[in-house]
Amino acid sequence: MELNTRQPRKQRRFLYNAPLHLRGKIMSATLSEDLREKYGVRNLPIRVGDKVRIMRGDFKGKEGKVAEVSLKRYRIYVEGVTQKKTDGTEVYYPVHPSNVMIVDLNLEDERREKIIKRRAE
Repeated sequence: MELNTRQPRKQRRFLYNAPLHLRGKIMSATLSEDLREKYGVRNLPIRVGDKVRIMRGDFKGKEGKVAEVSLKRYRIYVEGVTQKKTDGTEVYYPVHPSNVMIVDLNLEDERREKIIKRRAE
């Protein structure tokens, strides 16, 4: 689906109704300077296991591994970034991927390496 509009109403509608194969791309984050030079890619979709640094918000400067990626809510959950509920239990604080920087990639999946090589060309 091609989206050539700047109207906030239509942008919002696109995000709410986006199919899964596009949601993954929307969930992209920038790479750190050294990773950019190493791989020749500016940003990549976030996956579980990536190490990220939070760049904005209350948890700015915190680093941790991505524990969960919610394509439905467009949020990621980072280990060590939690808040306390009123009953005392700790829950992950949802972070939007545009507010983080990938510091270390999870390259256990060889398909991801192929994707990076293909995008670098």
